[in-house]
Amino acid sequence: MTATPTSPAGHAEPAHAAVTGHFWAVAATFCALLLISNVGATKLIAVGPLITDGGAFLFPLVYVVGDVLSEVYGWRATRRVIWLAFALSALAALTFWAVQVAPPAADWPNQAAFEAVLGFVPRIVAASLAGFLVGQLLNAWVLVRIKARTDERRLWVRLLGSTAVGQLADTLVFCTIAFYGVITGWTFVNYVATGYVYKVAVEVLVLPVTYRVIAVVKRHEPTYGRVVAAPPVP
Repeated sequence: MTATPTSPAGHAEPAHAAVTGHFWAVAATFCALLLISNVGATKLIAVGPLITDGGAFLFPLVYVVGDVLSEVYGWRATRRVIWLAFALSALAALTFWAVQVAPPAADWPNQAAFEAVLGFVPRIVAASLAGFLVGQLLNAWVLVRIKARTDERRLWVRLLGSTAVGQLADTLVFCTIAFYGVITGWTFVNYVATGYVYKVAVEVLVLPVTYRVIAVVKRHEPTYGRVVAAPPVP
């Protein structure tokens, strides 16, 4: 057994953590936005003739932050964060389910309300997790593959191209698993098209902000800019 390293005073030293750069701050923001959006998505919202869900407020920003991760930190690091966010989302769903089935206190009258808002619906949970995983992995992969050809040029092509592919996959997978057969006909097409167009439009509108954030993060990452090989096809 390896002895625990100690300081001269005899106290165990903590493990050393990377403190340079902003990787973990960006990763934490990515995970937080996803978790908040998943809760918001439990409510369908009507805006005139258009139908969307509460996740529309923040979920597009998940892809914006995902673009920052892919552009600055590359495929492998982004993939780890995506899997971490996926695991946290699954944990959140299981926790809500455990709370839902736990016996409520006799004087707590809100069991039905809790189930209506945060109740575990296997179909919705599966749709959310599958859509996120497929969409984010495609988003990151496409961005990094385009960057392998363009290097530091044409950032807008990478951002919009990856978002167009990732959001399309995410929206189609989520809507099909979650609502196909529940929402039918034109209403289903409306829901899919509205969600996709809205999310891509948000990315376009915040493109100047994304540019600035990426530039700031790159400047504060001491290891950014090293020449590396193109990532392997997953």
